[in-house]
Amino acid sequence: MALQLRPNCEYCDRDLPPSSLEARICSYECTFCAECVETKLVNVCPNCGGGFAPRPIRPTHEWRSGVCAVKQTPSDKRVHLKYPFDDVAALTALVRDIPPEQR
Repeated sequence: MALQLRPNCEYCDRDLPPSSLEARICSYECTFCAECVETKLVNVCPNCGGGFAPRPIRPTHEWRSGVCAVKQTPSDKRVHLKYPFDDVAALTALVRDIPPEQR
């Protein structure tokens, strides 16, 4: 199963195309831009409490049969936060000083 490669930041709704180097994901594929992860979320996923990693880039060229962005298309469904900003800030404040691997 391939990553969904969601098209936007769930916090600010910034476009994050499949080739974006600014996309960050948690282990559940929650997707945010690097700016929101660094300045608003402080590396705390507001949905699960985990940390973030850069989202991989899916190759556009079919180096292996059936494996490329053309054959396994990225998601076009925009996802938005389920929680109000003040709730996100409260979770971030609670968890931010705990390293992601210990959350």
